[in-house]
Amino acid sequence: MPARINFVELPARGTAPMKSFYSSAFGFSMTDFGPSYACTLTGDVDLGIQGDPADATSAPLPVIRVEDLEATLAAVKRAGGVISKPTFSFPGGRRFHFTDPAGNELAAMQAD
Repeated sequence: MPARINFVELPARGTAPMKSFYSSAFGFSMTDFGPSYACTLTGDVDLGIQGDPADATSAPLPVIRVEDLEATLAAVKRAGGVISKPTFSFPGGRRFHFTDPAGNELAAMQAD
């Protein structure tokens, strides 16, 4: 599978108001992963809500799904990307955050 954007994570002050909004406005169904995180699970491009201020980014976070996280980390560094959050595990996989040359923050993730 080629790398592709499969997730967009939104920062929030809490998940409940965001879940209510996206359910009412668009009919989205969200799954809770703990008290401060919820997301759609459509298998297409999913939407995540990060309600923990310690983990939330300052802007929407595009997440790119890759097959080999370590190879991607090396490629991002070689291409001039700056790692903003080292590799960590989450329910369903592992990911790291990086900034591109324009300062945009993105993440690369590998599913379990």
